[in-house]
Amino acid sequence: MSPAEYLGIIGGVFTTFAVVPQIIRVYQLKSAREISLIFTSSLLLGIIIWLVYGIFLNLIAIIIWNSIGIVLNGWLLLVKIIYGRQKA
Repeated sequence: MSPAEYLGIIGGVFTTFAVVPQIIRVYQLKSAREISLIFTSSLLLGIIIWLVYGIFLNLIAIIIWNSIGIVLNGWLLLVKIIYGRQKA
């Protein structure tokens, strides 16, 4: 693997899993009122587009991390919908 590929993997780990503390916090509080629906939806759409880009160019790091990112951000969007209007 080239140094650029290692950077892609390391960057992917940090950016993909950055949402995990937010998901945990929403579950702890049982509230997602402070999370923007527009932001979360836009981010998810952007990640889907990045995944398609990675597939077209066969960029493994992009494919792997954006696939995981879709799951995590989709999960955050789901809990936003479930807990978004409830009070803590």
